[in-house]
Amino acid sequence: MTPTQGTGHSGVPDWYQRLLDAGIEENGIKPVPVGQRTSTQYSNLFTVFFTCLLCLLPVPTGMLATLEFGMSLRDSSLVILFFALLTCIPPAFMGIGGMETGLRQLVQARYSFGRYLITVPLLLNAATVTGFSLVSAVVGGQTIASLNPDNVSVNIGIIITCLVSFAVSLLGFKAVHFWERWTWIPNLIALVIAVGFGGKYLHLQSEVPPSTPQQVLSYGGLIAGYFITFGGTVSDYSIYHNPRGVSKLKIFLYIYLGLLLPSVPLLVLGAAIGGAVTNVPSWNAAYSVTGIGGVMFEMLAPAGGFGKFVLVLLALSVIGNIAISMYSVSLNLQMLVPFFAKVHRFIFILVTMAFMIPFAIRAAQEWESSMINFLAVIGYWAGCFDAVLIIELVVFRRMDYATYDHAIWNVGGKLPPGIAALGASLGSLALVVPGMAETWYTGPIAERTGDIGFEMAFVVTGLLYLPFRWLEIKLRGHL
Repeated sequence: MTPTQGTGHSGVPDWYQRLLDAGIEENGIKPVPVGQRTSTQYSNLFTVFFTCLLCLLPVPTGMLATLEFGMSLRDSSLVILFFALLTCIPPAFMGIGGMETGLRQLVQARYSFGRYLITVPLLLNAATVTGFSLVSAVVGGQTIASLNPDNVSVNIGIIITCLVSFAVSLLGFKAVHFWERWTWIPNLIALVIAVGFGGKYLHLQSEVPPSTPQQVLSYGGLIAGYFITFGGTVSDYSIYHNPRGVSKLKIFLYIYLGLLLPSVPLLVLGAAIGGAVTNVPSWNAAYSVTGIGGVMFEMLAPAGGFGKFVLVLLALSVIGNIAISMYSVSLNLQMLVPFFAKVHRFIFILVTMAFMIPFAIRAAQEWESSMINFLAVIGYWAGCFDAVLIIELVVFRRMDYATYDHAIWNVGGKLPPGIAALGASLGSLALVVPGMAETWYTGPIAERTGDIGFEMAFVVTGLLYLPFRWLEIKLRGHL
C-alpha cells in the first residue's frame, strides 16, 4: 500500500517530516530512557547557561541596586557576589537530576507535588519563565530602538527581538544547545567593546550613605529571585546527556559556573552604570527615552558606525535567553492537562509569544517598578519549589535517582498526592508574607529587617516538608 498523498512513509504529513529532518525536537515531556541519553558534550551544560546570561539582561538588574535601592557600588557588588555564590547552588544541584532521571524539571516535581497539584507550580513556573523573557525582550527592544529612536520605537524593537528568538526555540534541544554553544563569543566581544569605549565615565558614582541591613536584604532577595528560579527549568537541558562515566560534581560545576560567571560581572557593571547614569547628562537623557539600550548607544557613540554594529550585536545577545525560556515554557504548558501533551511544542511557543509581546510592551512603560516587583515576587515561590525538590531527593529518596520510576510519571494514583508539598509551600506563607517588602506591601517583619521573604520561603517550606512528607509516606506505605 502506498502512503496517502502528502503523507510520508512514517505516517506523518510531509511538512512535518521536513521539520523533523531539519532537526526539530519531536519529544516533549515524555521521559527519556537511558538508551536515548547519549550526549557526551557535557560542556553544553556550561555554555547553555553561560551564553543565555552573557547578554544585556543582567545589566538593568544590576542597575536597580544603585539607581533604585540607593546603594553604593561597593555595597552593591558585595551583595551581588555573596547572594550569587549562595543562590546558584540549588539550581546547579537540581540540574543533575535531568541527566540521572531523563525527566524534565517539572516532571520530576510530580514525584513530590503529584499528578494534579503540580498544576500550581506549573503555572507559576510558566509565568516566571515568560517574565524573564519579557525582561529580555524589553532590553533587546530598547537597544534596537536606541539606534534610531525617532523612527523605531521600543515596541517595534520588542517585536523584532521576539520573532528572531522564536525560530531558535522552535527547533528544540539540539538547536538551543548549538546556539548557546557559540553565540557567547560575539556577545562577549560586544560587551567588552562597549565597556572599553564608555567605561571612562563609570567612576562618576553618586555619593550615598552606607547601605542599611534593609537595603542589603531587599536587594539580596531580588538577586536570589534572579538565580534560584532556574530550579524550575535547569533539568530541561540535561535529559539527553549520558549519566554513565561522568561525575555528578562535574555536572554541578558546569551548571553552577554557567550561571555564576557571566552574571556577577554584568550585574556589577549594571550597578556601576546605575550609579553613574545620573551624573552623565547624555546617559541620563538617553536612559529616560530608551532605557539601558540608550545608555549603551551613548557608551558606543565614540565608535561611530562600528558602534552601531556592536549595538546590534548587543540587542541580539538576549535571543539566547529568550530562546531557552520559550523552550521551557512550552514544556510546562504541555503538562497542564492530558490533551496538551499531544499538542506540539511550537503551538505553545506561538501562543506564549502572542501573549508575551503585548505584556513586554506594557512592562517597558513602567520599567524599574516592573523589574523590582517581578524579580522579588518570583523568588518567594521558587524558594518553596526548590526546597521541596531538594528535600525530596536528599532525605526521602536518599539521592537514589532510580526511585523516579518512569512507569508512573503520568499515573496519578501511583504518584504522591502532593498534599505535603503544596501544604508545606502554603504553610510557609505565614512567615513569607510578613517578611515581604514590595512597593505595594511591606510586612511587619520586613519593616525591621528588609525583605526576607525568599529566605523564609526556602527555610520554612523545607522544615515543614519533612514532617508532612513523612506522614504522607507513612499513610501511603510507599514513596
